Amino acid sequence: MRWPRIIFLSIVFLIVGAFLHYTLPQRDIVRVTDTEIIRQDFSGLNRIFYAQGDSGNAATDNRDLRLINTVMRNGEVLVYRNEDTGFGWPPYFKLNSADVQAEAANFISTAADPQWVAVTHYGWRSRLLSTYPNAVSMRAVDGPDVRLIPWLNIAILLFMAVLVFMAWRIWERFEDRVIDPLRDRAAVRWAKTRDWLSGRR
Repeated sequence: MRWPRIIFLSIVFLIVGAFLHYTLPQRDIVRVTDTEIIRQDFSGLNRIFYAQGDSGNAATDNRDLRLINTVMRNGEVLVYRNEDTGFGWPPYFKLNSADVQAEAANFISTAADPQWVAVTHYGWRSRLLSTYPNAVSMRAVDGPDVRLIPWLNIAILLFMAVLVFMAWRIWERFEDRVIDPLRDRAAVRWAKTRDWLSGRR
């Protein structure tokens, strides 16, 4: 009975971890190299990673998508999409993608004279599915070595940990008061039934 529980809890942990990793805000320090608008096709596989059609866009199989091209200090290229989230999920309530695109264009710099920018985003980059993390906001920073503490993520994770602890304590009390007595009564009844079937009364 131990291994099924471990496997089940591991699967739940992986699903919750992936959900939080996708949804919670992350920040990268990058240099903006270009901004562009492409025509993006949406298939059944990647449609869930983009904003819905009612977030300021028509519900079509393809539409214009704002992109922000960036480079990290180590030379790794990062591409962000820039679209409104509306009032759907995740709850960023982003309605200013045009302003973010203008900020990104203003931050464009060269390797010789870099302007480092902290990009707050959520989501994943998948070349296979043609998905990009969504840039929520941008701000200039002093350099690529700036330390950014994710206070919001810490607060959310602490709140979730408190909820999980409270749910665990409630379940423990429910188990002690309801499940354990039921299990004990069932064991006693089974023992009496077994004795009766074997002829012992």
